[in-house]
Formats: sequence, structure tokens, C-alpha cells
Amino acid sequence: MAHFTEDAIRQSFLKLLNERPYRDITVKDIVTDCGINRNTFYNHFESIPALLERIIREQCDNLIARYPTISSFEECVQASVEFAQENRRALMHIYRSLDRAIAEEALWKICDHVTRTYFETLFSDRKLKDGDREIILRYYKGFLFGQTVLWLDEGMQGDIVSQFRRLYELREGQAEEMIRRSEEG
Repeated sequence: MAHFTEDAIRQSFLKLLNERPYRDITVKDIVTDCGINRNTFYNHFESIPALLERIIREQCDNLIARYPTISSFEECVQASVEFAQENRRALMHIYRSLDRAIAEEALWKICDHVTRTYFETLFSDRKLKDGDREIILRYYKGFLFGQTVLWLDEGMQGDIVSQFRRLYELREGQAEEMIRRSEEG
């Protein structure tokens, strides 16, 4: 029964978040929407920010579980923006709130996972100079994160997957060249 109640709370919150800004949602709104009392809400969640954090962490973990391997740059980008595209309005309400850091932390975790998974899939057999693997991974993770944050800052306008695809075309061979130089050095 506890799992059912938590799911009902999460679903009500997400429904409300898709309808209005995060700061305008109260515990009363959530409990009214899902037909429970305030005490039941607080038996499951300490606060609305705690509820938000759990939802984002679970969504992030689910997304990572769906992509145990990543073999193309397009798949890498798709994995990093999938949650955002599926929850566009809700994410914009969160992103424009004081709890934006929760969303950014989840995005960073997703970018880290997809970047590491992509590089391990393609370059696991390559022998890089000490420290270079982490430098290259941080570079690509930061690039992916930065471009996604810019897209969020712009209100998620435009087709980010197509934009990334074009950037990849413009930068094609860059990762391979970095790895080649590390192996030589």
C-alpha cells in the first residue's frame, strides 16, 4: 500500500507541475489531487523539495538503467535529453525555480554516465597516458552538460538532437585524435 500511495503522490505532483510553476504548488494541492490527507503525505515525504529530489533521482537512475551501453554519439545525446523532452513543462518549472540545482545535479549525473558509457564502449581497449582518460571524459561531459544547460536557459527551443548531430559532424574525429595523441605521448 505504501508504494501505491507514494506513486499517487508522485503522479499528482508531476501532473500539477505540468500545469503550473513549482513555487505555486502546495502540499494541500497535492493531497487534494490524489485524495489523501496531509499526514499521509508527510509519512512518505519530508517536504515538496524532498519529493522533487526523489522523483528526479529516480528518473535519472531509470534513464541510466535504460542505457547500459551507448555506441553512437546520437544515442549519447538522446539519453542525456530524453527526460527533458518527456517532461518539458515540468522541467522548465523546476529549472526556473529555486530548486534548480536538483535538476542540474541529475543532468550532471546523466551526462557523466552517458559520456563514460560511450567512451568505454568505443575506446575501452585503448591505452591512454595516465590521467588523460579523465581529462577527455571531463571535457566531453562538460560540453554535453553545457550545451544542454544552454538549451534549458533558452526555454528548450529548437531541436537539440539535430543541433548536437551537427556539432558532432563539425567536430568529427576530435575524440579519436585526442586518444591517438594520448597513446603517442
